Amino acid sequence: MSRDFPDWVSPQRAADGKRVYSGTVLLSRMKRLASLLDSVEGDASFVASFRRDLDKRVVIDFQVEAALPLVCQVSLESYNEQVNRHCELAVIDDDHDDGHGQDELPDSYEVVETENGRMALAALVEDELILALPQVPRKPGLKKVEYSTGGTPSESGVSQEQGKKNPFADLQNLLDRKKQN
Repeated sequence: MSRDFPDWVSPQRAADGKRVYSGTVLLSRMKRLASLLDSVEGDASFVASFRRDLDKRVVIDFQVEAALPLVCQVSLESYNEQVNRHCELAVIDDDHDDGHGQDELPDSYEVVETENGRMALAALVEDELILALPQVPRKPGLKKVEYSTGGTPSESGVSQEQGKKNPFADLQNLLDRKKQN
């Protein structure tokens, strides 16, 4: 793990000094993310550039890269999900209220909150990696998978087993009888 960054930073002071922090964080150090991964081998690299925008908001230009070991939900094989995420984070800090609330932020900004006027860069890396995870991990390059519950395909494309009655046929018969009455 590269230690070119402090554990905690004051976003206000970092933006005033136009600080840039970069480094790597071990995947095993990120407990919330680790529970979602197939293994915790490897690390994530990041660059966090602090600045103020035209409205004097604290903004972090944040980039994180990692190869996250996931289990493909189609083939059940392990693979590395390549993550290269870049975002602009607007810092919301209740301790140093500068008149800019979350509702007034442009849509291009994502919101990040501080704890007592400071933030942990490793936690920020972990948050962004969790947001980058796919809902359903799928190994790149897999062929299209046809799903079936058995039986043979019918003309409507719905699979029905031969010799079995459609369970909704009786319901349709009841509805037809009700219409006749």
